Amino acid sequence: MTIGSLFSGIGGLELGLERAGLGPVMWQCEIDPFALSVLARHWPEAARVRDVRDVSPETAGEVSLICGGFPCQDVSVAGKGAGLAGERSGLWSEFRRVIDECQPSTVVVENVAQGISRWLPAVVGDLRELGYIPCPIVLSAGECRAPHRRARAFVVADTDGSVLRLIQQRQPGRPSRGVRDEGQAVAVDDGGAWRSAGASAWTSLPRVGRVGNGIPGRVDGAGQRADRLRVLGNAVVPHVAEVIGRIIVAAHGRAA
Repeated sequence: MTIGSLFSGIGGLELGLERAGLGPVMWQCEIDPFALSVLARHWPEAARVRDVRDVSPETAGEVSLICGGFPCQDVSVAGKGAGLAGERSGLWSEFRRVIDECQPSTVVVENVAQGISRWLPAVVGDLRELGYIPCPIVLSAGECRAPHRRARAFVVADTDGSVLRLIQQRQPGRPSRGVRDEGQAVAVDDGGAWRSAGASAWTSLPRVGRVGNGIPGRVDGAGQRADRLRVLGNAVVPHVAEVIGRIIVAAHGRAA
């Protein structure tokens, strides 16, 4: 599956999906200059668009999977609770527009697990309106054997419901946690097969701080320590994204 990435940060989400066998990454969208320098180093062949409002089939190109973690400031419990009506998290509307215009077969949306009720129902509802069958999943870095928890919620959606059927088959009758009716987030529990089989090894904590565990120890570029810590703190842990990627590969039977 070719990948397009919105709100890319330093590419933790697409790095994990690539490790699972998906890819290549065809384009990325990111506005932060330091994060852009990291993306350019590690995905030199990918096209980049700075503003999500400028992403379209013409500017970005056709891909089969679009992924991204839209801004969390207004949906996180640490914020003021504006939700998807907020200025930052409200950029979900642009994510939705890009999905509608580009029509990928698979979508991966990521955001905070704490504060999930502020965004999950609307995102699940929007994806259904666009013709996708969503499967919300809660997964933490700790469940992937990291020395910290860092829970995140993902919505994996496709046009044929393969991912949802796979989760239901492997976890029949498992209680859901999340938001009833509009969307239920399940905690992946299949005996650890997805979390451990073929997973990339953990390395020691990088010098930039504990928040970076799971991200490559060197964030390239000549940026100051504050820049490095900021982009690491906002990044998706690749090991967690890799689990999501392996679920997609298993559901669709191939990585092509």
